[in-house]
Amino acid sequence: ALAQYGVTHLCGAPVVMGMLINATEAERKPLPHRVEFFTAAAPPPASVIGSMEENGFAITHLYGLTETYGPSVINDWHEEWNELPAQERASMKARQGVRYPVLEDLSVRDPDTMEAVPKDGETMGEVMFRGNVIMKGYLKNPTASQEAFGGGWYHSGDLGVWHPDGYIQLRDRSKDIIISGGENISSIEVEDTLYKHPGILEAAVVAKPDEKWGETPCAFVTRRTGHEDLTEEDVIAYCRENLAHYKCPRYVVFA
Repeated sequence: ALAQYGVTHLCGAPVVMGMLINATEAERKPLPHRVEFFTAAAPPPASVIGSMEENGFAITHLYGLTETYGPSVINDWHEEWNELPAQERASMKARQGVRYPVLEDLSVRDPDTMEAVPKDGETMGEVMFRGNVIMKGYLKNPTASQEAFGGGWYHSGDLGVWHPDGYIQLRDRSKDIIISGGENISSIEVEDTLYKHPGILEAAVVAKPDEKWGETPCAFVTRRTGHEDLTEEDVIAYCRENLAHYKCPRYVVFA
């Protein structure tokens, strides 16, 4: 349909990306032109963004919440980044980006101390917003409103890092972070690694209760056609080659 009707611009969640790049040969038709694809919602894995670019889509990454009047952060692309290797370019596009001009301020802060985290791309904090595009509060819920605006910032509930160039990148929702043996594990980081495996079509990582560690990562995986022999041991071994061992799933469930 994109080729048939000459679609030039398209908005869609990352799940739509997965549907497009995993379409069967019978469903595919070469695009006669480049299609601008705007995406938001859950952070798409860099490998998915890379596949979209290879299939004729130019990705623009947006980020925001209903409470921030929709998208208020954009991955403002720099022309010189086009010269980067494909994988590195896709990783850059996976970042959420910088604030829109109408947003007064954007920050990544420690929610307890309210201090800004270092711009090192490693230290995790909560993404916070400030400005007149932010909601006034939750209807008839003053308690939730007060909690949301603690310290004079709107608390998004999203955890992320701040890169040296000022671009932010989400790591997880605060409620989805996996705490294993006192270490914080980003489910998004583990999922991003899983998506790079050639035999994995879809992946989701959640916390599984564990008597020793408190929680451990558990991966839910859909195999690609032709990779039906992919085992739990294969998936775990791949993760151990590409992640710190404590971040690796201890359990894999195949859909």
